[in-house]
Amino acid sequence: MVKFCPPAIIVNFKTYVESTGKNAVELAKKAERVFHETGIYIGIAPQLADLSTVARTVEIPVFAQHIDPIRPGGYTGHVLAEAAKEAGAIGTLINHSERQLKLSDIDEILKRAKEQKLMSIVCANNPATSVAVSSLKPDMVAIEPPELIGTGIPVSKAQPEIVSGTVTLVREVNGKVTILCGAGISHGEDVSAALKLGTQGVLVASGIVKAKDPYMIMLEFAEAMKR
Repeated sequence: MVKFCPPAIIVNFKTYVESTGKNAVELAKKAERVFHETGIYIGIAPQLADLSTVARTVEIPVFAQHIDPIRPGGYTGHVLAEAAKEAGAIGTLINHSERQLKLSDIDEILKRAKEQKLMSIVCANNPATSVAVSSLKPDMVAIEPPELIGTGIPVSKAQPEIVSGTVTLVREVNGKVTILCGAGISHGEDVSAALKLGTQGVLVASGIVKAKDPYMIMLEFAEAMKR
C-alpha cells in the first residue's frame, strides 16, 4: 500500500459519466500512472458501486466518497465503514458540500473511521466549519467554498484570504491535520498557489474528471507540486 506523504492530490470521481463503471477503472489507471512517474501521492474516490472494482485494479489509495455514522445492523441504504474497508477503501471523504452532515454525525463517523483504521478527509465550506471539524482530529480537512465548486475558478485565486486565514485558524486548534484546498482547482498554477497559501495538497473533481485529457492534467498537478 502506498504510504501517505503530502503534498497530495485527491481526486473525487463524484458520479460523472466520465468516472463511472469502466471509465472509473480507466481514470484510476491514469492516476496510478502519474503516481509512478512522479512519486506524488494520488488518492482517488470512486462512487460506491465502483469502489471494489477500482480498488482491485490499482495500487494507489482508494477512498470511499462517504460512510454513515452507523454500526452493523438494520440500516438499509446506508454505507457501513466495515463494508467500505472490505471493498478496498483505505479512507473516506466526509461532509462533502454535496453530502453535508451535522457536526455530531461527523464526530461519530470519525470515530467509526478510526475504529476501522480508515483515513478521514473532512470537507469544510468556511473557516468556522474548518476549525470545528479540525478540533475533532481528522487526518485531513479540505477547504471547499461550495459556490466555487465546478466553476473552474480556484479558491486559491478567487478567495486566497479564505485559504490562508483558515490555515492559520486550523493550526491553532490542530497542528497535525493535513490541510487540502478544494473548489475550482483546474491548472498546475492553481496547485502552486494553494501550496504557497499553506495547504498541503488539493481535493479535485471536475477539473480532472471532465478534462479532455485527465492524465495530462494530473501530470501537470503533480509536476507543479514537485516544483
